[in-house]
Amino acid sequence: MRSDGSALSLKRWWRSAGFAWDGVRHVYRTQANFRIELWAALLALACTWWLNAPAAPVILSCALVLGLELLNTAVEAVVDLASPAVHPLARVAKDAAAAAVLVASVGALGVGLVVLLPPLLGRLGG
Repeated sequence: MRSDGSALSLKRWWRSAGFAWDGVRHVYRTQANFRIELWAALLALACTWWLNAPAAPVILSCALVLGLELLNTAVEAVVDLASPAVHPLARVAKDAAAAAVLVASVGALGVGLVVLLPPLLGRLGG
């Protein structure tokens, strides 16, 4: 599809944002892991607010996990389109994309423990 004008066009940006939200809605509807990760992110953000903890690391960690889950879904769709039959390289691509989400999730858990656990223990103990 050709570009319909300047990169600074609000109309063009709004149209592109609509396509992006279509992708988010599709992934939310079709991917259970994305729904779980989204609700976990909202819970982490609520805890961050309740504990008055630094929000930036939590927000960035949540965005990383959700963004990688979106990319994982895109990789799976493209691999399925390009290689409908089982192929060892298709499996590598899908497994590596899933591993990226796993690594980010473990990192986000670490961030959550470092950022949220101390103020939580302070609230529970004090």
